[in-house]
Amino acid sequence: MISALPNVLTVLRLIGVPVMVVALLLDAGEQGAWRWAALVIFLAAAATDYLDGYLARRWEVVSDFGKLADPIADKALVLAALGTLIATDGLPWWPVAIIAFREVYVTVGRLLVAHDVVIAASPGGKLKTVLQIASIALYLWPAAPTWMLTTAWVLLLAATAVALYSGIDYGIKIARARREHPPQPGESRVPEPEAGGFPE
Repeated sequence: MISALPNVLTVLRLIGVPVMVVALLLDAGEQGAWRWAALVIFLAAAATDYLDGYLARRWEVVSDFGKLADPIADKALVLAALGTLIATDGLPWWPVAIIAFREVYVTVGRLLVAHDVVIAASPGGKLKTVLQIASIALYLWPAAPTWMLTTAWVLLLAATAVALYSGIDYGIKIARARREHPPQPGESRVPEPEAGGFPE
């Protein structure tokens, strides 16, 4: 039963994504209890982002489900939060569009070469995730003062810049891996787990 805990945490994070979105929508800009609920759900889900991968490696119970579901849950949490903030708070859409494109591009690219080459999470990718989580947490804070919102915007811009840089770096690595290891018919494309608990 304990061996299933990492996957349970991943599933809970996936479930938390729509719950967080609904809480933000129910708040309807009132900055009240539903907003606090959305913040707590986001922070709890972000914590499991690290915890599930750490436990899976520590207990040596890494599964194919976890390899696929964990990065999906990570990206769903961040992109759902940012996307909802566009609708509820008028957050500018273009940083979110850049981040979303980068996530899809890198994820698909890594899957294409995963059978032959493990492209580990880069320091830039981990920094991007930390910046995103910090920015979203500040944006979700109910009745956040101006300085907090300004800090959140600066962090989001920094995350976007790091996303572009690390996305280009991943693109180069993926292109090199595809040249050196052309895909063969019938190969499995399940990626290896990340070295750390955060998405790339």
